[in-house]
Amino acid sequence: MVQWPHSDLVTDRVTVGGREIAITHPRAAEDLIDEREYEIDERLPYWADLWPSGRVLADALAERPLRGRTMVELGCGLGLPAIAAHLAGARVLATDWYEVALDYARLNAHLHDPDRPLDTMLVDWSAPPPQLLARAPFDLVVGADVLYEPRHAAVLADLLTSLTGPASEVLIADPRRPDALGLLDRLDEAGWMHRTEEVRHGARVDEQGPIVRLHSLTPPGDGPGT
Repeated sequence: MVQWPHSDLVTDRVTVGGREIAITHPRAAEDLIDEREYEIDERLPYWADLWPSGRVLADALAERPLRGRTMVELGCGLGLPAIAAHLAGARVLATDWYEVALDYARLNAHLHDPDRPLDTMLVDWSAPPPQLLARAPFDLVVGADVLYEPRHAAVLADLLTSLTGPASEVLIADPRRPDALGLLDRLDEAGWMHRTEEVRHGARVDEQGPIVRLHSLTPPGDGPGT
């Protein structure tokens, strides 16, 4: 029997690539705010919401051949994209800096595939653990709504460079947050290739509106599939 970390929960059912994925999570993320954690590093429980960008990213992954490919999700939160790729046969590593977020990602994945646990790792982007870097390069590096603060751009640019090789692809789903430009500008200056698709989603509309930008980035080199 699954033991959830919290008692007041809801379950969202999302269809990804023709497969229904149930994601259980706390009913109200604001109830989980810890003032002591915020004082240390401005940490807030954004992980506890199922954000529209996560749905858009999961849909984008469902359109790609994933079986056997290696993928890491950065800032996975509840882990919908990671779980979708895991169920599609990718070799997935879900990462977050909240241990409890990883608990939910593992438990939700377990309910869909109890025989194949989802691999997770606690990761601080500013000090990535050596065991993460040792697994690079990944075929896919993905993130959903990970650029909501200015401080994220520089550390994420460095981390993406460390986790990718010439044949890697990075997918970032972003709901048009202003601070996303800081990352994109850094990668453009470093010679990365970049294309953007605007996706209108059917999930709940928050203050960012109904559009999510899906950024596909490839590092300097020959690019994926060559």
